[in-house]
Amino acid sequence: MTMFSHILELPEQLRWGIGREPVPMRPEGPIVLLGMGGSAMAASVGALAADPRTPIIVHRGYGLPAWAVESGATVIAVSYSGNTEEVLSGVDQALAARLDIAAVASGGRLGEIARERGIPYLAVPGGLQPRAGVGYQTAAVAAMLGAAGQISNVAASLTEAAGVLDRLLDDGGGAAVVLGRELAEGLGSRTAVIYGGHGVGSTAAYRWKTQINENAKRPAFAGVVPEMNHNELEGWQRGSSEPFGIIYLRDGAEHPRVERRLDLSASVLSGAVKRIGDVRSSGEGALARFFSLTVVGDVASVAMAEAAGIDPTPVETLESFKIMLAKGTS
Repeated sequence: MTMFSHILELPEQLRWGIGREPVPMRPEGPIVLLGMGGSAMAASVGALAADPRTPIIVHRGYGLPAWAVESGATVIAVSYSGNTEEVLSGVDQALAARLDIAAVASGGRLGEIARERGIPYLAVPGGLQPRAGVGYQTAAVAAMLGAAGQISNVAASLTEAAGVLDRLLDDGGGAAVVLGRELAEGLGSRTAVIYGGHGVGSTAAYRWKTQINENAKRPAFAGVVPEMNHNELEGWQRGSSEPFGIIYLRDGAEHPRVERRLDLSASVLSGAVKRIGDVRSSGEGALARFFSLTVVGDVASVAMAEAAGIDPTPVETLESFKIMLAKGTS
């Protein structure tokens, strides 16, 4: 299957999670979600859907945060392959500290640990690039957070998000596909810079960035409003900005002052760097709004690859790097 066909599968990936009910987990104390790459993205998106009664953080790195053991955190490990070394190092530390643990994976070592230790485990369908399975992983993370009492109605959130994507994709001819291809054409050879408001918008902007990196094999950058108004905005004022193009992601639920800041940022930068376009979210819930923004970027990244004559699926540089790391070579 092609990467574009996996995009069209996103609604069904989200629906896969409806009705999956992991073993209930302790709702008290902080929750640490472990993940890297596409799995960390799914963890971040699941956390967006939470109405947390306790702190929830996504840890992208080795081990656990220094405070996790002392605070008795619950650890949810997310690794599509089940073999992500950073995630496994955090699991080892959590097991040694006798913390409550749950796991999301398609198998691998993490799946083995879950079965051996009898910890709550959701096995997602395997055989995909992690970024192409973001719907499965997000649905699983949402189910885990629901089991921990942090999302009140997981099924409703997933159902809405899937329905919004059905409409936007429309079997490959929908508005998200049209807009994604238009934005890819507008970018041309420019390097994409994607801005979104704190929360749904900035998380979506980072997904855009990584999709362009992995699918189109090109650099891209993501920024957060209001933070960029305190530093990055100044950086566009001198030197050539010709190689860049900005895309703004607009979330309908963002703070009114963030909405105002995005408007003003676009105005201030209008003479400094090319504005490629805007994408506006659809839906009420955080999952629907996130995926309505990112599905356009998914399409755009594949269209950029197609325009360059590149197969978007393989990630040869990343795989080579993993081999070098395992061998201790340089």
